[in-house]
Amino acid sequence: MSTWDADRFFSVIEELVLCHSPSGVEGEVNRYIQQWLDNLGVDHWKDDADNIVIKIPGRTSEGAIAVTAHKDEIGALVKGIESGGRLQVRRLGGAYPWVYGEGVVDLLGDKETISGILSFGSRHVSHESPQKSQQEGKAVYWETAWVETKLSTPELIRAGVRAGTRMVVGKHRKRPFRLGDHIASYTLDNKASVAILLGLAEQVKNPPVDVYLVASAKEEVGAIGALYFSQRQQLSRLIALEICPLSKEYPIADGPRPVLFAQDSYGLYDEELNQEILSAASTVGINLQQAVISQFGSDASIAMKFGHVPKGACLSFPTQNTHGYEIADLGAIANCLIVLTEYLNNGIQ
Repeated sequence: MSTWDADRFFSVIEELVLCHSPSGVEGEVNRYIQQWLDNLGVDHWKDDADNIVIKIPGRTSEGAIAVTAHKDEIGALVKGIESGGRLQVRRLGGAYPWVYGEGVVDLLGDKETISGILSFGSRHVSHESPQKSQQEGKAVYWETAWVETKLSTPELIRAGVRAGTRMVVGKHRKRPFRLGDHIASYTLDNKASVAILLGLAEQVKNPPVDVYLVASAKEEVGAIGALYFSQRQQLSRLIALEICPLSKEYPIADGPRPVLFAQDSYGLYDEELNQEILSAASTVGINLQQAVISQFGSDASIAMKFGHVPKGACLSFPTQNTHGYEIADLGAIANCLIVLTEYLNNGIQ
């Protein structure tokens, strides 16, 4: 019987969300994951691409399988420092400034984290000000937004803020919120999937083949970590854990039923592998939804496209406001764990 109920998932996801992990600067969440795995006592390591890899030995090393959950989040990059502590910022991954709104952001300097205010300008302006266009139906772009720190340039330099410094939503704004059976939070996209991966590390025992559980790095900027791992490790299958966008264009229902992808922007997922996962889900009494998704890619579909793995799949949980303040059913997250535990322990063919 799984101990990963809605309450436990909420607690673990909350701890993960509060660990900043913008693409390429993922040390804070790395430390959390590694400590968690140390306490669990499973074999794990960090590779040269900053992936955290867990190995669950199987009865054979032939036909090894990987499950990935990316640990990086979207945000912004500092492009330039202006006088008066104002920073120019540009997107990191699929981030939009209007999603975050004006408010506190954290800048992960090389020496310390400092806070600033993501700013769009005053509302009480005329057509003489560029901000007037924001009141006339035009979206806010990174090029028209900035971050106010009210620090001098030498103070910013001492903190290690420079071109390339990552910006993420301020930590005090990231704490998840419970809505009955649902969790609402920034960065569920990656942190809920990592929580599922940690559950698998607890529950997958003596699988038929070697299983690698990979908390992958830099997925939001091209699945870099998963490509590095899948190029070097001989795999028969790769399964990505992800979110599934809830939208009128997709016939997906909110609730506790996970979603299995048939296709995304990078191509088709493997039908044979999907059937194996559907069979495992049926064994544990879970009826998966299926979807064809646009404007989306995962570790699995990208690894397949580059020829690193012969078969890929993506199991996901339905999510509102993807890449924003996301809302997902905790039951769907828990059911992803149940399905994959059954598949990895008993359903591999």
